[in-house]
Amino acid sequence: MKSDIIRIVKAGDSFLDKIFIRKTSNQEEIAVQVARILTSVQSRGDEAVCEFNAGFGGSKLTPEELKVTDNEVEAAYRTVDNTFLAALRLALDNITAFHRKQLQQSWFETGDRGAVLGQLVRPLRRVGIYVPGGKASYPSSVLMNAVPAKVAGVQEIAMATPPADNGKINPYTLVAAAEAGVNEIYKIGGAQAIAALAYGTAIVPKVDKITGPGNIYVTLAKQQVYGQVDIDMLAGPSEVLVIADHTANPSFVAADLLSQAEHDEMASVMLLTPCGDLALKVQSEVLRQASLLSRQEIIEHSLENYGAIVLTESLEDAFELANRFAPEHLELMISEPFNWLYKVENAGAVFLGSHSPEPVGDYVAGPNHILPTGGTARFYSALGVDAFIKKTSLIAYTPAMLNEVGGAIVKLAEIEGLTAHANAVQIRMHKNEVIDEKEGC
Repeated sequence: MKSDIIRIVKAGDSFLDKIFIRKTSNQEEIAVQVARILTSVQSRGDEAVCEFNAGFGGSKLTPEELKVTDNEVEAAYRTVDNTFLAALRLALDNITAFHRKQLQQSWFETGDRGAVLGQLVRPLRRVGIYVPGGKASYPSSVLMNAVPAKVAGVQEIAMATPPADNGKINPYTLVAAAEAGVNEIYKIGGAQAIAALAYGTAIVPKVDKITGPGNIYVTLAKQQVYGQVDIDMLAGPSEVLVIADHTANPSFVAADLLSQAEHDEMASVMLLTPCGDLALKVQSEVLRQASLLSRQEIIEHSLENYGAIVLTESLEDAFELANRFAPEHLELMISEPFNWLYKVENAGAVFLGSHSPEPVGDYVAGPNHILPTGGTARFYSALGVDAFIKKTSLIAYTPAMLNEVGGAIVKLAEIEGLTAHANAVQIRMHKNEVIDEKEGC
């Protein structure tokens, strides 16, 4: 492992442009492949799903084997240990409690002349959640997708996740799904999973919305089915940005950078600091800790290509650069971090103080860990209850209220050349006929 596994640069270094703009080199080519997969699943259904599952390194399942059975879930419970269940349920309780605070209520308001305005808040009926799988297990991602949907009142939650080579889903993932209230689980991964959820097949009923991160195939598939269904966001590789001053512990900073670097070879990790001495200590500590970790090859590639320790002129400059990057995770390892919070404009989640490492948010704190990446924190928010509800406006005018504002409506309609709009109001104005409710149609 190289001694300068993570480089130290100044704020204006051109290397930062590469970090700011991360793009898969063959993205256009993959988009074509994804379109082919979507079209095939839309036309041939489960047969195509099974072919693509097998073709992308998965097991050869028949359509009848795609849906997880109750027996498989029961077997998963017998496999996992009580320590895992306790940890999972702690996370489930905290995530549920946090998301319940996001619930919105329908409301109505009556004006002076009897007009009623309001908003109906209703949950989506059926949603699909995607959870990465295969050889890995991400029970935390199951909770982060399913809990806000459940809290919102979604009736049907269908989960798709890639099976392992043996055709089975990791037991930790299955138990997490059962604990979170997922109704259906399908052994489908990649773009074919998104296609099945979006278009529906004989085995997989179509959904109204798809949430959850995945690889580039999943992301581009979500992008292409948008409009057929709603999606949460287009998630990219993970990222963490740490702003630190002289009070920061170099070991803590290094550990947090590495915790994101192990995710993906395209994961981005940055430290912004005005302290040269801290920069050197963190660089040394990153090398030491990385040599002890299991995913060294991934970590080294991530740090070499998308990692940096950035020397800024001041903390103010660090916050300005952080807001430009709009990171998925922002850690503030500085003196009095709450006093600097007003400087944060763009971030998916903010972790304040030395004892709030990003993994706390990944697992048990309660806020959602499905966050905007790639600078989209400038306009996207974390996944939450709002993603699983829809709002319907209500308008009920009285004759008196319509007479009062009708002239303004007519004027605006006429300016826009919509005479039928104007007529629909004029025909009602100053007419106060009483309809006999006893009369039939």
